[in-house]
Amino acid sequence: MNVAFQIAREYGVKIEFADLGEWGVDELRSEYDPDVPAIRLNARIVEALPLADVGEFIMLAVGHEIYHHRERIGEIERLPDRPAREVAANDFARRLLPDT
Repeated sequence: MNVAFQIAREYGVKIEFADLGEWGVDELRSEYDPDVPAIRLNARIVEALPLADVGEFIMLAVGHEIYHHRERIGEIERLPDRPAREVAANDFARRLLPDT
């Protein structure tokens, strides 16, 4: 099983695919909704990726948003600087990737 999906399940976080809209030159890969809690993966991006890249994209996006969930529930400290939080979330997600 995908490690990121397993972690999401353990936290009770739903994973959904949704059209997250057009963002121009920027790209919204995923979003975390703390009210549900849920992670929404941008279906537009998934549909545009080569099939060989979809699994890694999903694992990285889910892992990134799980980091934000952990911040929300107080499991880890929420860094005061948004760019630093995003880097930390990306680092956490990359650690979930299997060794190649």
